[in-house]
Amino acid sequence: MRHANHSHHQKQQLTRRTLLRGTGVAMALPWLESIPVWGASTEAEHAAYPKRMAVLFMANGICPDHWWAEGSGQDMQLGEGLQPLEPFKAKLNFIKGLFNEAAVGVGIHPGQTGNLLSGAKLQKGAELRGGISMDQVLANTIGRQTMQPSLVLGCEQPVTGYHETNFSMAYSSHISWQDATSPVPMETYPALAFDSLFENRGAMRNRSILDRVGEHAQSLKRQVSGSDQAKLDEYLTSVREVEKRIDRMRSISEQAADRAKHRAQSLFSIDRPDNGLPEDIREHMRLMCDIIAIAFQTDKTRVATLLMCRDISGLIYPFLDVRLAHHLASHRDTSEDYMKIVQYYCGQLAYLAERLQSMPEGDSNVLDHSLLMFMSNMWSGSKHDSTKVPVLQLGGLGGTLETGRVLDYTDKPDDQRKLCSLYLSVMRRMGVELDSFGDAQQPLADV
Repeated sequence: MRHANHSHHQKQQLTRRTLLRGTGVAMALPWLESIPVWGASTEAEHAAYPKRMAVLFMANGICPDHWWAEGSGQDMQLGEGLQPLEPFKAKLNFIKGLFNEAAVGVGIHPGQTGNLLSGAKLQKGAELRGGISMDQVLANTIGRQTMQPSLVLGCEQPVTGYHETNFSMAYSSHISWQDATSPVPMETYPALAFDSLFENRGAMRNRSILDRVGEHAQSLKRQVSGSDQAKLDEYLTSVREVEKRIDRMRSISEQAADRAKHRAQSLFSIDRPDNGLPEDIREHMRLMCDIIAIAFQTDKTRVATLLMCRDISGLIYPFLDVRLAHHLASHRDTSEDYMKIVQYYCGQLAYLAERLQSMPEGDSNVLDHSLLMFMSNMWSGSKHDSTKVPVLQLGGLGGTLETGRVLDYTDKPDDQRKLCSLYLSVMRRMGVELDSFGDAQQPLADV
């Protein structure tokens, strides 16, 4: 009898915040139907799925000739640059014609980038001054409900110095800003981002996380429903697959850090792959998308940004048979080569969307409770045209966002096509009500 009471007590103690724990590690759990959500009733649980947002950034514009969409829902027609998103047309919003006034007429590159998510006017010279980005506004509010307020990731190291326009290159290197003068430190090493996700610490990092939480996981399985046992197994398998790929890179990055320390060099001054970043950018981006997916699935965080390539990017794409580096290729944005690059980046958005869609959450999935926004800092790299900014939205944000639409604001008056109005709309749907943000005083119509 005492054993039965103990078992009942264990079940009563299960909550949405239950963690799998092991030596020097903690794993947050995905949504499981037999674990109460913050002690809510069944009806309240279905309304309690968290809303998440991730911004994926590709610098230097898109391929204007192949960046278009027509129609709606499954019948939507997509330009060639958007072809990787064909499976998600019903969950996609193609948005054209929005602009960021503070990024227009201030010179090329840094002045067009550092305020993409803030709409703030940027200051030239040695002192950084801009504004807090909308992802960090969310992190400061809804981020209080999660263990990690936000996840700020990148696939290319920041650069220092000044552009010929006298804007700091920090503006070109960061889209997430915690205040007017400070970018959010961006994690570019997959192993370190993975470790932060699981609070993986100390010398035990070279031992599998799953081995360390195995005993706790087996105990939990005995307390949850059969369907939740299957979900838990699937989740643990997914984490293990990512962990195996991370392990291959961990030793490389650690060796690079040791070499840099021995030579009194900064890793930021060393080129890939000698700086320990993955040599293959495809693997790097996929891992970062996997980390965002797991973070959203487990409600570790609800806000993420991924700078896939920074402004004036030097990334190269031999697997696309493109000879020019990203920035130089963008100057030929009507070419077949740049169209291949744009397709590749849209493919990263599709990959993350597919990962989230494969994660059940109640009667739906994590993608349907999330919003992915794909953005660039300009329309045309050859013209450095930032008078309209390409934006894609993917995901229903918990049913609050109508999708499968083409929204063209090109012919609207300037005060009705502000990028910051879009941010006001997004933040409002995520529970953050602001009277104004950046240069906008009202949400964007029709979103």
